[in-house]
Amino acid sequence: MLRLEKVSTYYRNFEAVKGISLWVGHREMVSLVGANGAGKSTVLRTACGLLRPKKGKIVFKDEEITHLKTAGRVKKGIVYCPEGRKLFPDMTVMENLEMGGFLCNDRFQSNLKRVFDLFPVLQERKGQKVASLSGGQQQMVAIGRTLMSGPEMILFDEPSTGLAPIVVAGLMDVIKRLNQEGMSILLVEQNVNFALEISHRGYVLENGNVVLEGTVDELKHNSRVKESYLGG
Repeated sequence: MLRLEKVSTYYRNFEAVKGISLWVGHREMVSLVGANGAGKSTVLRTACGLLRPKKGKIVFKDEEITHLKTAGRVKKGIVYCPEGRKLFPDMTVMENLEMGGFLCNDRFQSNLKRVFDLFPVLQERKGQKVASLSGGQQQMVAIGRTLMSGPEMILFDEPSTGLAPIVVAGLMDVIKRLNQEGMSILLVEQNVNFALEISHRGYVLENGNVVLEGTVDELKHNSRVKESYLGG
């Protein structure tokens, strides 16, 4: 579904991602884990087109998209759900969802129904300003906005940040459900236990390099992963 081949991404003269290669298959959920500053968000922002790689190639559904702009990638079916939600706080829930669906007017109503089926509370509060919602409800809006474009693949960037454990568990169930319904997912998540619990495979990123990869069972039992990310 998605392949990054020897991709390097820079911030001016700093090489944040160093020639990495990774892939996500059709209907697969893959986690990208690592310490803060390892380059995880840079990988997602490169994959969605917000950053341009200096080297390497990005392929989505067997088509090279390395130089395709972000809007073009959304039309192809790959969408980014950013860290920190990046919502429009003074706009209503409905207005935020409409922003996510501006490229797919022909599927707007069916996509909206899917969002409201997944998050009934958003239908109840569709006229409410986003700034007045709880953190968990705002994350629902962020995921809902992502779904409004009818994606085939979502790049999730730290969806649990700042949320209570019970809210995180509910959101992870939603992400797992999306995958079970056929969505391909690349997940960056600070809660490594959760990430590995719901994923099929994973990559470990350190200083912009992929240093480990494998099935979640392989990573869970790897001494380096256990010591660094799983508390022993």
